[in-house]
Amino acid sequence: MSDYLLPDVGEGLTEAEIVSWKVAVGDEVKINDVVVEIETAKSLVELPSPYAGVVVALMVPEGETVAVGTPIIRIDDGVAAPGAPAAPAAVPELDLSNPAATGAVEGESLVGRNKAERAPVRRTRAANPTLTPTPAERIQIPVERALSEAVVLAKPPVRKLAKDLGVDLATCAATGPNGTISRTDVEVAAGGAPVVARTGADGSRERREPIKGVRKMMGAAMVASAFTAPHVTEWITVDVTRTSEFVMRVRGRREFADVKVTPLLVLAAACLRAARRTPVINSTWDEAAGEVVFKSYVNLGIAAATPRGLVVPNIKDAETLSLLELAGALGDLTAVARDGRTQPADMTGGTFTITNVGVFGIDGGTPIINPGESAILCFGATKRQPWVVAEGGQERLEIRDVCTLALSFDHRHIDGESGSRFLADVASMMEDPAAALLF
Repeated sequence: MSDYLLPDVGEGLTEAEIVSWKVAVGDEVKINDVVVEIETAKSLVELPSPYAGVVVALMVPEGETVAVGTPIIRIDDGVAAPGAPAAPAAVPELDLSNPAATGAVEGESLVGRNKAERAPVRRTRAANPTLTPTPAERIQIPVERALSEAVVLAKPPVRKLAKDLGVDLATCAATGPNGTISRTDVEVAAGGAPVVARTGADGSRERREPIKGVRKMMGAAMVASAFTAPHVTEWITVDVTRTSEFVMRVRGRREFADVKVTPLLVLAAACLRAARRTPVINSTWDEAAGEVVFKSYVNLGIAAATPRGLVVPNIKDAETLSLLELAGALGDLTAVARDGRTQPADMTGGTFTITNVGVFGIDGGTPIINPGESAILCFGATKRQPWVVAEGGQERLEIRDVCTLALSFDHRHIDGESGSRFLADVASMMEDPAAALLF
């Protein structure tokens, strides 16, 4: 009998939320079968089982946040605990699982493997699963209540509300969809009159979401950065017509057929080349050591908006990649980030970040530097605008593709000359991609 303790799947994480169980009590699991999906302060992560056996108990309900090291699932792996007393009378556990099938890989136990790397899991119900009591330190609930709540349909937030109000869900009249118990049902059972709703399906006029996981980390990081590093932001508006034409030509090349080619790819390549000329952009301020740390590598971060908050995964050693390899890495990075599947290791160690607000039709902004870095570039929307074109000593007015770039940098060690040179170099390459050959 083994308890699976919530592991630290990142660097120094202290807690995680149980998002959804992938197994149920009585399921048979193998080593590396995914048993639960959790949300850390950085991303959604699937946890594989380190044990093979039968699921005896799901020890934490969905929606609850627990500390690293907390027992979350008990598996009967056929190994008796050292010095364990005789098994007491069985107490059925409350089954709060979501029995969705997932995948697994053979071999060593790995946290957070991609689904694509796992073969389909074959799950079977044990004929007579042995149920054991919860640990002594956990609060025991009456067997009758556990059995009655096991068949009650209610979402995790509603179950939490019932727990907070001391309401037995089995006593609630279910008026929600498909026989589910709503917040209003719990409030009525608690003796309070529900709020009459002007909007909202659950009877409330307000909707509250806990500040946790990715959003909590993002908020703390932005506050720390904004009030630690003195930000300076510079802007430049650029004619990027030639970049638009270059993107169309590259898309037509056979070797780029399987990757996404966008102006963001050209901008990323321009930033990598401009950083060679102005390496202080890719450095960091080490307050404790009293040093500026210059880095010979670029871990290029791309800010991505997800339903759970802003994440900034990065491409490791991006400066070593060809344009084709960089296009593939950008495509993989953004797709995984939007699905909320970015692994914690992919969001650490960034050295420079690009945030693309142009995809939302926004012209520009004053981005906040990602903690641990010294600069961030904001890529605005490309729009067709009148533009004065100078050629052969003559000027003429044309309709061109125009966008705005904004660079925020840490003014403690990046002075105006360095920041301006970097931004001007990037703008030069966006105006004429052939200028990249000069860097």
